[in-house]
Amino acid sequence: MRPRASAAPSRSSWPVAAIRDAGEIDAVVSNAGETVRAPLESVPLDEVARLFEINTFGALRVVQGALPAMRERGSGRLVFVSSIQGRLVLPMIGPYSATKWALEALAETLAIETGHFGVKVSLVQPGAVSSGGGERAKVHLKEDDPYSGLYRQVGVLRGEVVTPELVAAKVADTIELAEPPLRVPAGAPAEQVLAARKAAPADKPFLAAPLNW
Repeated sequence: MRPRASAAPSRSSWPVAAIRDAGEIDAVVSNAGETVRAPLESVPLDEVARLFEINTFGALRVVQGALPAMRERGSGRLVFVSSIQGRLVLPMIGPYSATKWALEALAETLAIETGHFGVKVSLVQPGAVSSGGGERAKVHLKEDDPYSGLYRQVGVLRGEVVTPELVAAKVADTIELAEPPLRVPAGAPAEQVLAARKAAPADKPFLAAPLNW
């Protein structure tokens, strides 16, 4: 008989092995993310699923690999790089916002579930970042698309851009805090728009800037 090939590790199991081999881990920072530009009316659903796989499920997989040892040790830090779009939405970037809202729900749940075991959870929330991710995003617009005028407003809605270095510094500072907050805006633009979102009425959609299309 021919020997059976060993099965490749499942997508859900690889973080456990990788984290086990890394030794004792004090902090995990989840920063992977991608985005697309498209109206929800026509965005390909496989693109939406791909974003959730990277932005949301990927973060949870890594947590499931790292958390058991943190829980048993009685200490650890979980830091998720979220976005202002975890608390508000921008048209034409709705799938990305959905993944970040879901990430924030997972992180807040983790904060409740793991705080008893000494594990601290934080969400760092930048606005637009000059990492080039937005510029590399796939755009799904048909020729003469009825949403083209709205797409041209995306730059206005994203607001002032901050640097990746600022976000990284905010992550590092958060890890150093003895009692870090659950949500940490990264930079003045994020602080301002999140404050405006909090103060806005809940009976209508919130817009970070006026639309003209």
